[in-house]
Amino acid sequence: PDNSVISSTISPGSYSSKDCFNSSQCGRLPVYDTNAVLLEAMSRILSAVAWPYANGPRHIGHVAGFGVPSDVFSRYMRMAGHDVLMVSGTDEHGTPILVAADGAGVSARELADQNNRLIVEDLVALGLSYDLFTRTTAGNHYRVVQDMFATVRDNGYMIEQVTRAAISPSTGRTLPDRYIEGTCPICGAEGARGDQCDNCGNQMDPTELINPHSRINGETPKFVESTHYFLDLPALADALSAWLDEREKSGTWRPNVIKFSQNFLEDIRPRAMTRDIDWGIPVPGWEDQPTKRLYVWFDAVIGYLSASIEWARRTGDPEAWRKWWNDPEALSYYFMGKDNIVFHSQIWPAEMLGYNGQGAKGGAPGDLGVLNLPTEVVSSEFLTMEGKKFSSSHGIVIYVRDFLSRYQADALRYFISAAGPETSDSDFTWAEFVRRTNGELVAGWGNLVNRTASMIAKKFGEIPSPGELEDIDRALLDAVEAGFETVGNLIRHHRQKAALSEAMRLVGEANKYVTDTEPFKLKAPEQQQRLATVLWTLAQAVTDLNLMLSPFLPHAANDIDRVMGGAGEIAPMPYIEDVEELDPQVLPADFEGRDGYPIITGDYTNVPTWERHPITVGTPIAKPTPVFVKLDESIVEEELARYADAHPDDVTGA
Repeated sequence: PDNSVISSTISPGSYSSKDCFNSSQCGRLPVYDTNAVLLEAMSRILSAVAWPYANGPRHIGHVAGFGVPSDVFSRYMRMAGHDVLMVSGTDEHGTPILVAADGAGVSARELADQNNRLIVEDLVALGLSYDLFTRTTAGNHYRVVQDMFATVRDNGYMIEQVTRAAISPSTGRTLPDRYIEGTCPICGAEGARGDQCDNCGNQMDPTELINPHSRINGETPKFVESTHYFLDLPALADALSAWLDEREKSGTWRPNVIKFSQNFLEDIRPRAMTRDIDWGIPVPGWEDQPTKRLYVWFDAVIGYLSASIEWARRTGDPEAWRKWWNDPEALSYYFMGKDNIVFHSQIWPAEMLGYNGQGAKGGAPGDLGVLNLPTEVVSSEFLTMEGKKFSSSHGIVIYVRDFLSRYQADALRYFISAAGPETSDSDFTWAEFVRRTNGELVAGWGNLVNRTASMIAKKFGEIPSPGELEDIDRALLDAVEAGFETVGNLIRHHRQKAALSEAMRLVGEANKYVTDTEPFKLKAPEQQQRLATVLWTLAQAVTDLNLMLSPFLPHAANDIDRVMGGAGEIAPMPYIEDVEELDPQVLPADFEGRDGYPIITGDYTNVPTWERHPITVGTPIAKPTPVFVKLDESIVEEELARYADAHPDDVTGA
């Protein structure tokens, strides 16, 4: 297509996305160019969500980057009629798992099992609507990763090189690049890691660092020679550059992400994809070397593909995943924090190009077929805590589980959506959390819902039949209905803060309508028809706004739907399912005795369409209870004191 014309469109609500593509009577639907993301007809959308690392529970900074933004987007896109596949899982390989396991006195597998379930439970409590949330220690993942490695190698893009590996003198264990710090030789910044300097953004080799030392125990690493497989990035550089240039021309990527990605091409070099470690996926062809494993970042990014394949296998249609990965018209969006950009805009695309045989050395794809490269890498910046960088190791942290034990999940989702690190770093403070919860959720949206339902319950007991609408009524209804297009366009372009701001502006318009019409003063018998009209107008506006806010506030959306006489099922929720291992035969001996694991999944096929749904006159409305919990101002000092008690040496008390 020429990006300007669609030959046919389908009106929202006239079809079921999954039924449509499975129907023999439904032909292939034209869509806008994938770069424009202006999708009037149905498209398949892969929502690829960064894999939380399983060395411990996740904190709110993590879910601000990968969790809430991806869920808001996925929920909206389903409601807009698109066929969404949202996948992720826990990332469980690598030295940090071994280090954490040693500290806890358990095996790496035991630690991974414990943290996997904790993370699964936390993400479900937050309402993240995964089609499948799995793990990298699943047999299916091992099989897909090894198949992909073998094809990339056979196509010539994995080359053997002798390199100097960092060894811990005290343990004899390999130190991963990220566990070595020193002074950057390029910009002179302290704290540069062995794989990257965050200050100047350049890739590093640990041997290049000035005064390198282990982050684990401070000792100076010993460098020894070792043979490893390297991904031949220079042989893929032209293809990567052409792809990134195409992405830049699309204008859809955030400028910081595309520029950061292109800058890496200026000093591209082969990158090691194997490690001297005994915890990870065995290297195909090196089965006689049990202390060599695939690099955790090589296998983790393949998880998006393996999770899609596992989802298809578990749904009874093993080839269904191909609709999102082999169809060039399918779209894919990768959600993460900015520290993972390079792995998603360079390493993962390079792996796919190598697998597809699309680099300088040519080659042919394997059984997985030609794989789609990312449509967009949607990277968020960092969330800090009271002015400090989140750090689990230093105790500067608010774990998701602890947060949700004291506060509503949607209060956290609202803060992240309204004030999170979408395009620049942002700061979480307890004072701001209380202010936004009380001033915006409770006094704004919650108050509108509560007084609308209260007045209807008291005066009529059901949604009344309206009389003739006045200009003020039509103005509110028209403004709110127009919000579906405005808010939807902002979400699909990953401008979620602006989308939520617009929805809340409309909440303000509805509250102003109450002030202007003063329904509480319409008490005379001759005013009852006008009262019915005003309350009907408010009921329709609240119903519309609830649908509009449901991607951001799914728990509250269901509660409010019940308040307004509905079934409370407009925002389908994920659930945990314990499943059996699909490929136990490919797992190493470490996994003997593990029969299965928990996954997150859900049924999201019956979501309401993204448009006005006319309310039904006569729907019973009972006296409501508040949906949002107002917070006492004292919690600010309580939470700061809780942190100070845990960190008595922190003189700032932040």
